[in-house]
Parts: sequence; structure tokens; C-alpha cells
Amino acid sequence: MIIQKLKIKIIALGKIKEKFLKSGIDEFLKRLTPYAQISVVEINPIEIKDENLTDKILLQEGEKILSYIKPTDYLITLEIKGKEFSSEEFAKHIEDLTNMGTQEIVFVIGSSCGIGKNVSARANLKMSMSRMTFLHEFARLILVEQIYRAFKIIKGETYHK
Repeated sequence: MIIQKLKIKIIALGKIKEKFLKSGIDEFLKRLTPYAQISVVEINPIEIKDENLTDKILLQEGEKILSYIKPTDYLITLEIKGKEFSSEEFAKHIEDLTNMGTQEIVFVIGSSCGIGKNVSARANLKMSMSRMTFLHEFARLILVEQIYRAFKIIKGETYHK
């Protein structure tokens, strides 16, 4: 029996500008290929010129984000007030999802203003990477590293502790 690789999609607002971050992200994406089919969708954020329009613009961005998500996808949004996991707990969650037959996990990294309520409402899990605030570019690097670490933990393979 052929077991299909888990699909993981990362939807992120904005592009990675710093070469050192892009290099790190690309390295972990490459390392993930034996474990999962991974893709990254970059969406251009809408410039917010009037802070009174932030919620409206986040909803517009949210519509773009939601257009990339299928009803069967397991959606994890990265949110400040989301659930925090240790690396081992995160690995267990990924493993449990896989064992339950989840075929695709989608992660959403919002802009510096966050994500729309429409995307947050669709989330199966709201996850916080830390109580600290990170640039969304750093969040992407940390996320791909933690996904890679999760697969190493699941497979019982060695990786830096």
C-alpha cells in the first residue's frame, strides 16, 4: 500500500526580503521534502493608509487567504492569543492529525496587523508561537523549522535539542 505524503501549505502575507531569512526558509523547505509535500503561497498585503479601515482590509485579505483553503483542509492560524505548544506537543498534534486521516494542513501567517476575523473563525486551531512578537518574516522561518523538527520527533530521528 502506498501512503501519500501529508500536504502542508503555508499561506503568508508579504514576501521575504532579507536574503539570510530566505536562505534559512529554503533550507528547511528542502529538508522537509522527504516528510511532506510542502508549498508556500505568498499574498500581497493591502496597504493600510487609515487605521480606521484595518478591520475592513483584514477581511479583504482574509477573502484572498480563504480562496486557497479547501473545506477539508485543517487550518492552523498563527495568532497572538492562540494555544502555545512545546516542540514535542506540536509534533504529537501533527502526528495525531495524520493518524486521523488529515490530508492537508494549512498554516496562515498574517501581516503585521494580524489576520481577518473571517480567517480566524475558519481556523481549526489558533496557535501562538510565543508570547513574544516576531516579524512575520521571522515567524515563517521559525514555523518551517518547527514543522521540520516535528517530523524528526515523529520519526524518532535525531535533531538538535
